[in-house]
Amino acid sequence: MAKMQVILMSNVVGLGAEGDKVEVAAGYARNYLIPEGLAIPATEANERRIEALKRKRAEREAREYSTMQELARSLEKLVCVIKVKTGEDGKMFGAVTAGMIADELKNQFDIVLDKKKIYLEQPIKALGDYQVELHLHPEIKGILNLRVESLNPLPEAVLAAIEAQRQSALTHTNPSEAGPEATNSGQQVAGTVQQTEEKKSKKAAKKTKKSRQPEQSSSQTSSSEPGSKAKKE
Repeated sequence: MAKMQVILMSNVVGLGAEGDKVEVAAGYARNYLIPEGLAIPATEANERRIEALKRKRAEREAREYSTMQELARSLEKLVCVIKVKTGEDGKMFGAVTAGMIADELKNQFDIVLDKKKIYLEQPIKALGDYQVELHLHPEIKGILNLRVESLNPLPEAVLAAIEAQRQSALTHTNPSEAGPEATNSGQQVAGTVQQTEEKKSKKAAKKTKKSRQPEQSSSQTSSSEPGSKAKKE
């Protein structure tokens, strides 16, 4: 396959940035890079433009750095809310992914962020609050406050368990610590609900038992009365 050297006029992902001289397939250069204005042939005359291109690159990178710094500060103040379908026990159907978070940032705040900049060790599978790490720039990381809520109403016991888990998560300062805990929170919620329901069942059983006792004593009294009358006769 024939190769040729070109000088990049713009930042090309996976290839290089302005002023870089790279070797690519001749067809790729002639059919795409050069016609689109992304590169020029690496001739002696064109190489004189490299310094100007590098200055352009430095200016672009400085703008990007400043923009990402400002974005990081802005995102820290926001709470992105994602609503998901759940069962009555609060367990989610499916999971929240980086792509879903990127979509909601666009929908809620009109912020366009590449999902590749949203770092999740694993998809989020439980309701609650999270601090999601963002890789905005090679030198800049940010934090996005994320809240995952249920679309459908949940029992009070489930909501109380979720709130308890949320308060517990506030003690974590490292976003990565929330991952394992968040994964288990669905089980914690379900366990709390089960315990609550068991307590309710026991209370109901006690009330039923107490309500039956007077009936039994009254029936015993009424059944004993004829016997006492017979003795008197």
